[in-house]
Amino acid sequence: MIFDIRDYGAVGDGSTLNTKSIQKAIDECAESGGGRVLVSDGTYMIGTIILRDNVELHIAADGKLLCSPNCADYPERNDVRHVESKMLPRYKNACVIFAEECSNISITGMGTIDCSGDSFIKKAGDFWMPYERICEDTPSRVVFFTGCKNVRILDVTMINQPAGWSYWIHDCDLVTISRIKIDARLDYPNNDGIHINSSRNVTVSDCMISCGDDCIIVRANNSSLKENKVCEKVTVTNCTLTSHSGGIRVGWIKDGIIRNCTFSNLVMTDTTVGISVYLPGRGEKRWADEGREHTLIENLMFNNIVMDRAYSFPIYVYVEDNPETWCEAIRNLSFIGVNSRGLELPVIKGRKDCKIRGIRFSSCVFEKVSREDNDDGKHHGAIMHDGSGEYRSVMIKNAEVSFNDTAFITEE
Repeated sequence: MIFDIRDYGAVGDGSTLNTKSIQKAIDECAESGGGRVLVSDGTYMIGTIILRDNVELHIAADGKLLCSPNCADYPERNDVRHVESKMLPRYKNACVIFAEECSNISITGMGTIDCSGDSFIKKAGDFWMPYERICEDTPSRVVFFTGCKNVRILDVTMINQPAGWSYWIHDCDLVTISRIKIDARLDYPNNDGIHINSSRNVTVSDCMISCGDDCIIVRANNSSLKENKVCEKVTVTNCTLTSHSGGIRVGWIKDGIIRNCTFSNLVMTDTTVGISVYLPGRGEKRWADEGREHTLIENLMFNNIVMDRAYSFPIYVYVEDNPETWCEAIRNLSFIGVNSRGLELPVIKGRKDCKIRGIRFSSCVFEKVSREDNDDGKHHGAIMHDGSGEYRSVMIKNAEVSFNDTAFITEE
């Protein structure tokens, strides 16, 4: 069945707030057993809406969801069951489209989600990023699914993201993300692309992602969950990635187990770090996006990847020498057919009590060019990766690495 939001009072004039009307259409669709909620023929402003079981939110080619510029339209929810909200990144659950413990949900269509990001930032002055968030009340994520099963996100275009993640897939199973476009401002902070956390059986394919922060993130931060979950069986293929931060990022501080993932047939441009498997340290204070376990990352494959205009490291596998960096192991990572051109060469650096083992390079080419051959990367991504030329050659420390048919080209 089709539930047209206009039949529930939605007005597509780009200024009327339609949250209640669209929510009513979603609720009635779910209560009837499921179907398609249709967004078409207009621009419909919304605050937070909640998807339900068996509901497909379909944004037709002539339809647009426009996020409200008012932070108050994305309230913190007190009825969330699946996560402990105060342990979420930014310590809150605010978002635009939310689903919790749902089955058979979809966002589809050739239409657009306009995130009104221009309303949530301001000039930052002489800083490592030219813009910053206007306040802590900006929606932390656009789409936030947690504890869901059988999820599809197809064809939709998302533009003008604020300082918040585009898609957060958190403790979900059986997820397909395909043919979507993420077109965010490269100079806006924290507007990540697809963030896959503590989830299983996730496929990302044929997507075009352009954003200021990391394009695709795979993590196992279980701090907000009742029990620890493994992040595994994630495949990313046939995507183009443009970022002023990372192309692919795997892991972060005190993540749990991340294993059995593949990343193939990717083209990356303008990244600060192309592929990052980085376990950072910290000071005495807990970070908002920090996990609670010793990290184990194993059995990852990266193949057929082209990187151009990399402003720092094409591959960065690094364990900080910090007591708050809890690492069990990083092992069995394969890089096959990676072709990179940028300011640095790969860095593989473990720790005495956490050696990086089983790193294999095959049929790769890494070309290091001078800064004059790349545009100025001063405002690219994380300040710690500024393309400053700290490493003049490949860095390998506390790691077991093998090379087969792999070339390193420098101008020096």
